Amino acid sequence: MRKDRIIELSHRMTPGEGYFELAAQVRDVTEILPEVVHRDDIWYIIGNVQFSTHTFTHIEVPFHHWEDGDDLADYPLQDLIGTAVVLDFSHKQHLEAITLEEVQAHADRLQDVDMIFLRTDMDKNFFGELWNDQPYLTEEALNWLVAQGPTVIGTDAAGFEVPGTDYQPNHLTMFKNGLAMVESCTNLAAIGEQRVTVFILPLPIVGVEACPVRIIAFPEGDIS
Repeated sequence: MRKDRIIELSHRMTPGEGYFELAAQVRDVTEILPEVVHRDDIWYIIGNVQFSTHTFTHIEVPFHHWEDGDDLADYPLQDLIGTAVVLDFSHKQHLEAITLEEVQAHADRLQDVDMIFLRTDMDKNFFGELWNDQPYLTEEALNWLVAQGPTVIGTDAAGFEVPGTDYQPNHLTMFKNGLAMVESCTNLAAIGEQRVTVFILPLPIVGVEACPVRIIAFPEGDIS
């Protein structure tokens, strides 16, 4: 395995930053487990972390918008490991639509692909005022992408949703088709047009709809 070619697709998570809660505290282990004894010169800590399920780079599974959909514990792990490509829409402006014709222009790259990531370069504005004013997929464009058979659709923007709607049509389309959604990725430009193998490994928490996640990509063929 060429470890020097691992591509990190998740934002670094700093407590107190971002737009959703992330808090962390570490203490000497004896404050939590007084029965654990160690010498004064030994560094031995234990931590507590509290976070929104949608903080930083995160995955959303069908239970988020579909009462009978899979939660994190039940979503098929095999659907979160596979071949991926990045479709480059970094030329799009804030709140500009990505149309059916524009996604269909990438049809030849979507053969035998498990995951599709949309590059908008909105990750550069992750902490900015316009962090949630991303380009978006029209419902027709998303329906066509879903029909290509991916198990995951991701983006480096904060979301996919159609502005001005109050029923989250793009979320519903993905989740009712059994797809997982990844929001707020980063570093998609490092992938370019190559095919990569992607690993997405969320915590298998029962009864939860989303989770911050670390995502890594390898150029296809680098894993042996």
